[in-house]
Order: sequence, then C-alpha cells, then structure tokens
Amino acid sequence: MGRAGKPVRRAVSFVIRNPRAPEQVLAVLRPPDDPELPDVWGLPAASERPGESAEAAVRRAGLEKLGVELEVGRELTSGRSERRGYALEMRLFEAVVKRGEPHVPQPHPEVTQYREWRWADAELFLPAADLGSLCCRLFLESEGGRAGRRGS
Repeated sequence: MGRAGKPVRRAVSFVIRNPRAPEQVLAVLRPPDDPELPDVWGLPAASERPGESAEAAVRRAGLEKLGVELEVGRELTSGRSERRGYALEMRLFEAVVKRGEPHVPQPHPEVTQYREWRWADAELFLPAADLGSLCCRLFLESEGGRAGRRGS
C-alpha cells in the first residue's frame, strides 16, 4: 500500500530515439477503449508484473507491444501520480531496437495494444501530459521542461 492506503502500481515507459533524427522518438497511439487515455499519443509503457524487474518489463513491452527486441539503456527519471483508486509509480528508460521493426498491433490481447506508431517531436506529447499521462510528463521534463510551458 502507498500513501493514503492506496495500492501502488509500478510501471515502466521507454524512449526509443529515431536513429536518423535523434530529436524524434517513437510515439504510440493508445486504443479508443483505453480506460485512462483513449486515442492519445504517448510513449510505450507497461505495468511491471510481480517479481519482474523494470528492465525486464521494458524488454517484454518491446516484444508484446511493438514486436521488437530492445536493449534497455539508462534510467532517465521516475515519478509518481495519484490516480483514482491507486498510485502509479513509473520509471522512464532509454531503449534501442536491437532486432526487428516496430509494428502494431501485436497478437497479445492480454496487454494494451497500440493502434499506430510514428516518429515524433516532443511537442506531440504535450496533450497527453496535460491529460495526466505520467510517462509523457516525465519525458517532457527529461527533455528540458517543455511540459512546464503548458502548465503541466
């Protein structure tokens, strides 16, 4: 249990930079039935499973959500967000595609599947950060405080 007796969910998100344009990162479009951020562009993310390390969760998300093998890099930052009924604790990592080309959706219905992906500049993540996306807020803060310009 976390503060105020809420259960804590641990999650990871990751930044994959475009090898041909490093100022761009891989963005994913969440599905319309997503319970918290439907039809919103964001970063790939996954909940950690019991006993799973954060790095293992990143690698699993790469396979299950993007169809790629990832090499996990350094942790960029971490943060916490109070949600209705739980507290979300998230760690944001760098990652590099080691094998495969991203494609969505994947044949893993037990996890959130993305509708589209594309290379994007940081500004694409501002609307999601404004709506409460912790991974987008953390990313924008790690990129130099861009989220703060919009009051997030």
